[in-house]
Amino acid sequence: MLRKNKKTISLLLFVLPAFAMYLLFLAIPMIQGSYYSLTNWNGLNKNYSFVGIKNYIEAFTDDASFITSLLFTAKYVIFAVIFQNAVALLLALLIESQKRLKGFFRTIFFLPSMLSPIISTFVWVFVFTKVIPEIAKAAGWDFLKVSWLGDPSVSFWSILTVSVWGGVGMLMIIYMSAIQGIPQHLKEAATIDGVNPFQMLRFITMPLISHALTICVFLTLNSSFKVYDLVYALTNGGPGRSTQVITMNILEEAYQRNFRYGFASAKAIILFLIILAITLIQVSIMKKKEVEA
Repeated sequence: MLRKNKKTISLLLFVLPAFAMYLLFLAIPMIQGSYYSLTNWNGLNKNYSFVGIKNYIEAFTDDASFITSLLFTAKYVIFAVIFQNAVALLLALLIESQKRLKGFFRTIFFLPSMLSPIISTFVWVFVFTKVIPEIAKAAGWDFLKVSWLGDPSVSFWSILTVSVWGGVGMLMIIYMSAIQGIPQHLKEAATIDGVNPFQMLRFITMPLISHALTICVFLTLNSSFKVYDLVYALTNGGPGRSTQVITMNILEEAYQRNFRYGFASAKAIILFLIILAITLIQVSIMKKKEVEA
């Protein structure tokens, strides 16, 4: 009994630092933010009033920039989740089908994920503003002579390109690990039965890596909803507010434009609830498919 108690205490001591960090940097700020979202605090003044759900109502009824940024974020999330996972899965399948140079290709495609997002994004700014225009000028390709970051109809796809380039590496590794975990005898039996590559992918590979798909979609959903640095470095939300994501709108409300910390906290809580609801739905649906598979 004494040994069991000592083991429990030792385990708690190992968990305690992480739990303390969780409380200090996540749980307590979350509780404070929830409270401030019900006030008109400006982030500086000690005197503020309790306004109830007024901030939440105002966000949806009297703040066009919030709705615009929310819709743009939703558009970005949909395309980022689809393209990042599709490209990552395709790369994983192609690399795993190779008999040689697997390590080389894995390193090449994973490398962008190791770079600082800000540094890599500034490199892409140079590509969009200097390299591509020079290529278009030298080759006479008029279709490349567009404002990649200044035209609202094009800047979204520029942001998405950089997002996919920097995000597929980690997802590719997860998919490759799942593919490597498929029992070899299943593949051999399917090959003997005359299964073609498409049928192999549909009926064997995809069902057996559905757990990896659940993880990757979960990761891309969360990171896409909370994207900030990538958009900030590429377009700073412009031109105008045409590429402003919800995180930029929240920070602008709190620190850059109106200093309405309570109102910004309400927007942050709304974002949290949206992410929570979508994530719970996504995980529950995909987990059921894992069981069926």
